[in-house]
Amino acid sequence: MHNVHVIDPVTRIEGHAKITLHLDDDGGVSDARFHVTEFRGFEDFCVGRPYHEMPALTARTCGICPVSHLLASAKAGDEILAVRIPEAADRQRRLANMGQIIQSHALSFFHLSAPDLMLGMDSDPAQRNVFGLVATEPELARRGIRLRKFGQEILEVVTGRRIHGPWVVAGGAGQQMTSEDVETIRGMLDEAHDAAVQTLEEFTAILDRFGREIDSFGDFPSLFLGHCQPDGTWEHYSGGLRIIDAEGAMVADQLSPAAYREYLGEAANVDSYLKSPYYKPYVGEGGVAMDGIYRVGPLARLNISERMGTPKADEALATFRERTGGRVATSSFHYHYARLIEVLACTERIADLLDDPMLTDYHIRAEGGVNRRRGVGASEAPRGTLFHDYEVDDDGIITGVNLVIATGNNNLAMNRTITQIAKEYVDGPELPDGVLNRIEAGIRAYDPCLSCSTHAIGQMPMVVELHSPDGEVLGEVRRDPPEVE
Repeated sequence: MHNVHVIDPVTRIEGHAKITLHLDDDGGVSDARFHVTEFRGFEDFCVGRPYHEMPALTARTCGICPVSHLLASAKAGDEILAVRIPEAADRQRRLANMGQIIQSHALSFFHLSAPDLMLGMDSDPAQRNVFGLVATEPELARRGIRLRKFGQEILEVVTGRRIHGPWVVAGGAGQQMTSEDVETIRGMLDEAHDAAVQTLEEFTAILDRFGREIDSFGDFPSLFLGHCQPDGTWEHYSGGLRIIDAEGAMVADQLSPAAYREYLGEAANVDSYLKSPYYKPYVGEGGVAMDGIYRVGPLARLNISERMGTPKADEALATFRERTGGRVATSSFHYHYARLIEVLACTERIADLLDDPMLTDYHIRAEGGVNRRRGVGASEAPRGTLFHDYEVDDDGIITGVNLVIATGNNNLAMNRTITQIAKEYVDGPELPDGVLNRIEAGIRAYDPCLSCSTHAIGQMPMVVELHSPDGEVLGEVRRDPPEVE
């Protein structure tokens, strides 16, 4: 016999998944597993295509963060061409990435997580959604909509469309920005900056309500990985990778993303299409060990950085470290806090970038042919470090593809997080809505993009199952996606 608690679907995440909770003989949780159960296969069907098509193809991996794939793919193409892109193209790509971070973080915080944070984890589930947020916190909801619109406006200006823009290409950019484009963005910037400041103030004012959640939503030691400038300044687009441990000690710095296979491994899972990357030097013989676990994304980027590099964001980072207990924040609940600081930092950096005359320079693309048979592009997606790895033949036709997605990088951490939450809140075979919601919220803290990370197709509902020690299914919670008329 087999005992299982199932949450199906996990709600308010991008994509669909299933959680199983396993009980011990005393009725407590012994283990929890996060399963992603659908597959599409971008790495296979891109084989045979010309490398210059890859940005447009891989952008279709996701409609929420297509720019992340455009950038990583274009950077892999730059490496195949063996060119240094023009400064104007570099500026454009940086601007696009910050627009992507703002619009994606706004979606995650305001639409997916704010109902829990502002209305309460135990509030009526019929009202604990974006519509309930609009009814009870209309100004907050409006700010979220306006912030997301600002990010999307940047994407339309820089990449040609709000979704799947065609103007990020191998070798640089596809179209020169104009002074009118700059003024369009500038005209929305003050409102976006003020929205970021005000939301950060409101969030920190309620943070003390969530002491138990902070202690149990993935509060454990791990490594943290992300791009960082050599002097420790926050980075989102280029440079080397930095890894620190939970005490803030430097594990590795300025690692080349192109050499990721030397220090990162990817383990396959029998119960999920989502792979489990790990840091190779910290894993013993016999496979993946938990001491190889690392986290990526906004929390990791703040943890590895010495400073944000802009005045307001630097103040916010100092306050963040005071509020979260030191140099390194180890609770994944603080991903929400880190997102808001990154949004603030992006509005400040965008202000500086709009004053840079190189942004509108006419020279936006470097020309070249196939000079290398392999190219790796890496960038910081909203959810964390993203790798695109392409191999080509002499004609530039793709012969091999490997994508290491931000959500996949967090897979081991997500599994450990839901186990910790379940052990804290689940007591026996019953799974009340507030407990169910907290388990889901532990996943939402990472803002996973399952369509990216597994290349899933369609809607994948989340199931949570509760299993007894002898394997009997004690309970199942299933939330089917709404029907589309």
